[in-house]
Amino acid sequence: MNIQSIIEQMTLEEKAALCTGASAWTTTPIERLGVPEMIVSDGPHGVRRVPNVHEVAATSFPATCFPTASCLASTWDTALIYQMGEALAEECIALNVDVLLGPGANMKRSPLGGRNFEYFSEDPYLAGEMAASMINGVQSKGVGTSLKHFTANNQEFQRFSISAEVDERTLREIYLPAFEKAVKQAQPWTVMCAYNKVNGTFASQHDYLLNQILKDEWGFEGLVVSDWGAVRDRVAALKGGLDWEMPGPQERRVKEVVAAVTSGNLDEAVLNESVRRILRIVFMAAETPKAGTFDVDAHHALAQHIASEGMILLKNNGLLPLKDQQQIAVIGRSAEHAHFQGGGSSHINPTKVAMPFNELKARAEEAEFTYAAGYPTDNSFRQDMIDEAVTLAQTADVALLYIALPSFKESEGYDRKDLDLTSQQIALIKAVSAVQLNTVVVLNNGAPVVMRDWVHDVAAVLEGWMMGQAGGAAIADVLYGKVNPSGKLAETFPARLADTPAHLNWPGGAGEVRYGEGLFIGYRYYDAKQMPVQFPFGYGLSYTSFAYSNPQVSATHFKDVAGVTVSVDVTNTGGMAGKEIVQVYVHDHVAGLVRPFKELKGFAKVALEPGETKTVTIHLDFRAFAYYHPEYKQWITEDGQFNLLIGSSAADIRQTITVTLESTLNLPCILDMESTIREWMADPRGQAIFGPFYAQMEAEARKAFGGDDNERYGTEGAIGMDIMEMFSDMPLVSVLMFQKDALPMHPEDLVAGLLQQVHAA
Repeated sequence: MNIQSIIEQMTLEEKAALCTGASAWTTTPIERLGVPEMIVSDGPHGVRRVPNVHEVAATSFPATCFPTASCLASTWDTALIYQMGEALAEECIALNVDVLLGPGANMKRSPLGGRNFEYFSEDPYLAGEMAASMINGVQSKGVGTSLKHFTANNQEFQRFSISAEVDERTLREIYLPAFEKAVKQAQPWTVMCAYNKVNGTFASQHDYLLNQILKDEWGFEGLVVSDWGAVRDRVAALKGGLDWEMPGPQERRVKEVVAAVTSGNLDEAVLNESVRRILRIVFMAAETPKAGTFDVDAHHALAQHIASEGMILLKNNGLLPLKDQQQIAVIGRSAEHAHFQGGGSSHINPTKVAMPFNELKARAEEAEFTYAAGYPTDNSFRQDMIDEAVTLAQTADVALLYIALPSFKESEGYDRKDLDLTSQQIALIKAVSAVQLNTVVVLNNGAPVVMRDWVHDVAAVLEGWMMGQAGGAAIADVLYGKVNPSGKLAETFPARLADTPAHLNWPGGAGEVRYGEGLFIGYRYYDAKQMPVQFPFGYGLSYTSFAYSNPQVSATHFKDVAGVTVSVDVTNTGGMAGKEIVQVYVHDHVAGLVRPFKELKGFAKVALEPGETKTVTIHLDFRAFAYYHPEYKQWITEDGQFNLLIGSSAADIRQTITVTLESTLNLPCILDMESTIREWMADPRGQAIFGPFYAQMEAEARKAFGGDDNERYGTEGAIGMDIMEMFSDMPLVSVLMFQKDALPMHPEDLVAGLLQQVHAA
């Protein structure tokens, strides 16, 4: 297909129309030129294909509701997420969908974010790996994806208009890398912009983000689509890199684009580039025939497997797995009414639903079960429901509480006000655990909840997440030990809301939210504060145990471009087959700018039989050791030592290896008239030229301030060094102003001369 030839034959009106949707879910076809329509559908954990493309919120065709992203990320299993992507593509093909709108790769800046269940992690490396795997899986079948929401879309409060105020380094190290990894490793067909502004400019018309970074720097080849209703100024959005506006039809927008080109306000070449990008994806989509059916049962089974891999055993005093011949009091409405997905645009019409109570009974035919609802659907307090539950729990061997965070506390469209369960649910757990030591709490939620009021009183806690349509069966499998839990947290569970990193900067106001915590979100913050948490990032228990031994690296001294490979032996030291997730964090001993104490840079999930040992190998590349320097405007490495921290969680480091990195970068000189003495001495070229002058300054400071008078100033005689330390963070030119009468020339001329030598070096 000759796209350039088609563009040359298109009228200005046809070009403008192509850049705007024809309906809520389709592109504008151009029949006379053989350009078909392209159909998109909401995702990301299922296909929400509505029968009528002109309707947004209609009931969709039945499709598999897979677990939401918080559960997916907790699997730490990229191959499994790829497999889920393949299944999603098969359903897209059967339901006549060309592009699935997902996955979401935004960071979980605060656990209060209402849409957090749709996002993977608080860590950009993990989120990027998950997103890339899902995209590659979907697109391997000839169906496109839409990586969203680009970028800094981390809250629902004023999400259509608020400006996320983020410094450049934080943007580059925290809020962009997951998108960058997904784009470079998977090339999604489309990227969806966010509603919000970023540093004062709408994401839908953000030239720096869409053109300079996404398209030019990262090499994104697809089209940029708006979130539905995100465009304020269509012409500015085209200039800023937004190719396709949704939803449509919008005749007014088409006329605005035509008028802008006609008047010279919009270069037609800019419009042609967006048309080219759209046509490329439209024709790619048309290459995959859409027809047939999908295997409902096989996809349901896959959804169950994924859910079981993502569930996390947070606490277990030995009660789990359950035994067959027990009397069990099943308490909690979500046991009979499965709570398996969130509210909003991602809501899927499931093909079928595994009810937790039924699945439980199917796995323990000799057990005796009783049931009490425990809590209502609204936020009312019902003491009679608690009393009923307590009565059942008192006479049982085990009390099994199914506790789901209700949709009025967690959904797209609004943020959570707290991290608590409902008051009824908390009271229920406390009342039941007071009369039954063998109490198990099964949680269904999309984001962390605080547990300090009750977690010490119960025997076990299983985080079931929003576990998809087959999650009820997955819960039963884990509770009865048919599946050994292997999920680990992709986000920190704090002890209380006040401890969370964004607490003082959430949710903003007066049109702005300041990302005042900077780089320090999630475990990075808790490390820096040395603050205890309820459950750390990367944490998860098993019914077996694992030992780490024999850590090795490919080289203890290496160049940044080569990277280094780290390996460790993992042994299943328990009596049950299980899976362990090995995590590798990197700690920089000394850096030119402040860095988090450690950062996740690699992981692997390994399956082990009892007594079996396997070697896990993980490669760490240039970016594993680099940080973004806003003055150099690039990722940099620095010579020095790094610790490779091999652990079972962020708080459970099992092995440490120290390595030395040699940077191969030839960085440009960034010294200027405002550079401090410390900055002069930190720059190799600056130190070479300024070093002798610095030694003279130090000697004169010792002499002037009596630094050699050991009797007066102590045996160390270090006051000269103290005074230089005081001067170190002052601009060199300012320090020289104090000595200008003793200098051969004016300080500004002297520094200018030094700078000239440095930049010529």
